Amino acid sequence: MFKQLVTLILAVILVQLICSPKVIAGTLSEKEARFAEKVKAGIGKLGTGKDAQVKLKLRDGTKLSGYISEVNENSFVVVDSKTGKATTVSYPQVKQVKGNNLSGGAWFVIGVGIIVAVVVVVLVASKGH
Repeated sequence: MFKQLVTLILAVILVQLICSPKVIAGTLSEKEARFAEKVKAGIGKLGTGKDAQVKLKLRDGTKLSGYISEVNENSFVVVDSKTGKATTVSYPQVKQVKGNNLSGGAWFVIGVGIIVAVVVVVLVASKGH
């Protein structure tokens, strides 16, 4: 009985090892490099100018907020909207980024959606009378 139980346990462990998905674990520096590339792509999508508002948390605990005035290959510049102070930030320094920049097309779609909703509400209300 004991041999059968040990054989069954070993068979289950062997199946688990063979069928379980492989975890691709990278070093910490590789993970940070991938995250820095994601940050770079996100900052690139936000663009520059006073409409490209961001809030950042850096790896050293610093918090920044303002708009992106410049985007370079290795860094970007955040200007504090209140004080006007410019801070250059390299992509690997960023721990968390939140941004807001809706393009003109996005505002157009939002406006059309609001107009359509108002028209539907007016039509539904007028049928009720």
